[in-house]
Amino acid sequence: MSKLVIVESPTKAKTISKFLGKDFKIESSYGHIRDLPKSKMGIDIEKNFEPEYVIPKDAQKRVTALKKLATKASSVILATDEDREGEAIAWHLEQALDLPDEKIERIVFHEITKTAIEEAIKHPRKIDGKLVDAQQARRILDRLVGYELSPFLWKKVRRGLSAGRVQSVALRLIVEREREIKKFKAQEYWTVEAKLKKSEDDDNQAFIAKLHSVDGKALQKFDLGAQKDADQIVKALKKSEFQVTDIRQKEARRFPAAPFTTSTLQQEAARKLGLSAKQTMMFAQQLYETGYITYMRTDSVNLADQALVQAQKVIAQKFGKEYGLAAPRRYKTKSKGAQEAHEAIRPSDLEKHPEEIEGTLEPRQARLYDLIWKRTLASQMAEAVFDQTAVDIQAGEKYMFRANGQVVKFEGFIKVYTEGRDEKDEEELPEGQLPKLEKDEILKALNLGGMQHFTEPPPRYSDASLVKALEEYGIGRPSTYAPTISTILERGYVEKVEKKFQPTEIGLVVNDLLVENFPKIVDYEFTAKMEADLDDIAEGKLKWQPVIKEFYDPFKSNLEEKQKSVTKQVEQTNIPCPICGKPMVKKFGRFGQFLACTDFPNCKGTKPLPEDEAQQKKLQDDAGDKTCPECGQGKMMVRRGKFGYFLGCSRYPECKHIEKIEKKTGVTCPTCNEGELVEKRTRKGKTFWGCSRYPKCEYATWKYPGKEEKKEEE
Repeated sequence: MSKLVIVESPTKAKTISKFLGKDFKIESSYGHIRDLPKSKMGIDIEKNFEPEYVIPKDAQKRVTALKKLATKASSVILATDEDREGEAIAWHLEQALDLPDEKIERIVFHEITKTAIEEAIKHPRKIDGKLVDAQQARRILDRLVGYELSPFLWKKVRRGLSAGRVQSVALRLIVEREREIKKFKAQEYWTVEAKLKKSEDDDNQAFIAKLHSVDGKALQKFDLGAQKDADQIVKALKKSEFQVTDIRQKEARRFPAAPFTTSTLQQEAARKLGLSAKQTMMFAQQLYETGYITYMRTDSVNLADQALVQAQKVIAQKFGKEYGLAAPRRYKTKSKGAQEAHEAIRPSDLEKHPEEIEGTLEPRQARLYDLIWKRTLASQMAEAVFDQTAVDIQAGEKYMFRANGQVVKFEGFIKVYTEGRDEKDEEELPEGQLPKLEKDEILKALNLGGMQHFTEPPPRYSDASLVKALEEYGIGRPSTYAPTISTILERGYVEKVEKKFQPTEIGLVVNDLLVENFPKIVDYEFTAKMEADLDDIAEGKLKWQPVIKEFYDPFKSNLEEKQKSVTKQVEQTNIPCPICGKPMVKKFGRFGQFLACTDFPNCKGTKPLPEDEAQQKKLQDDAGDKTCPECGQGKMMVRRGKFGYFLGCSRYPECKHIEKIEKKTGVTCPTCNEGELVEKRTRKGKTFWGCSRYPKCEYATWKYPGKEEKKEEE
């Protein structure tokens, strides 16, 4: 009898089958085979929050097949992922397949390689009940919040909305940042800069020095608040000598970033590859399941000893021994509640160079592998060495300018990789070498002038900075960042504009309602504490039922009170109803806000908001008096749907003919030079731009015409 090995995905099963012989049969469960029911809460609150698990319809056939195979097998090896989710899947398989304890073996591995699989099979263990409890607690907690709070939003705002324990906190971060931006008032400030050169050498490279101090007192950012302040100094210095008074040189070292965790991989893939958190995890999962990288859900920065040895071998071969290390560099994690049991994300085999396997991978998989390979290698390379120079230059009696320069003395790890940044670091030294200067040397001023600056508002969150903020607050865990961000996008609470998150009108309303009435649900510290409690459950320090009860009892009591006291979120207007003449209120519908009669349900009068009505009228004027080409009787009228305005037959529902309203860009198609680039959408609602002459011309791009930023599919 052969041994049955069960994993989550068919890709993982296919990869593992390469390493195991004929004594093993490898099958996939295709993910979770049991879950809470979709049609109801599925949690018996009176019986200590007992969950009711069901086998979904689409998994029943698979469960039957696995049961049959398990009966014939000598043992069943559950080889699901090594995290809480994987442990829970293994436990659900044990329950659903009705497997006896003596027949079950649980194995875990951090990479899908022959060595790792064979080693795991030699050391099976039992299913870890504490990890299962922690995953169960998270699932039940999220179900309680979602199924209890979402109907509240349906009643008080509109149907179809949802609330979630982590998604609501992520939404709050974005809303609060947007309000910071709205409140922000730019403050003007000036700097004074001198373009200088060695007077005796006309060919010598000029350099910039900035006014640093006046009368020995360092100049603060807002000391020169207006042009007149800068002009006054420039005027005073017009005939002054610029003399070198001090030269300071030092050697500086820069160290590489730690190997990737789930969070840092998502951040860096967003910065450097333009991938969303969801895309990053999808491609990383594919790379893991095909054996190219180690497990991609981890908050550890450890590297296995064999990987550290291999890294030095690859570094010496590719760059030279001077780029390597005598002893491995080890890192400590900085994230809250990190679990060091796992390993960082790295290539399973560092000798698989990115250029060698590029042709075997899909382009975005290849780019992600390249990023992981470089980051891993760089983490074990020598530090970069810089020569830094600071020169103080006296101008007149009381003004001192300073020039800084930095040149690379030894590249070290930056030959391979440098970490990206979300925002520019103002303190970063300028790259470039200053000319060789001598103390007391007189310099020639080529130009002297004031430079105007304005303070900038805090930036909107990008995929990278939002993941970073969630991690810093201790909200969620590595596996939750991508689905959390996807949820608030799919619910329409936020939208992406030039790769930055902005809250929508409905997002603002939902956030404000939750903040005012359910402050604990959206409290950063409370949500982080819940994550800490889940960690304690995983470690066996807490039982999951008391943790759930401590949260649920006050939550339910507050919810019942708010159901009575909170009124429906509507905004009164003076606009009369077109049917009965009574005042109308603003309400939220499936496609945004609209006006509805205050006498509803007696009067069902509705109309668009004035600004929407004006836009609709303009679009109708542009469309003209067009007859429906399908039925030949109705008129083509401007209507509004999920993705904006479109043209539909006035005889709907008898005639269902519709046409797109093209958003023109005014940019000529670069391929045919005849058509115009217009905004279009994929079936999934993602925006791209294509030629108006399609299908005669098939030119299309994700890049907005006239802008350089690439519009990636989410």
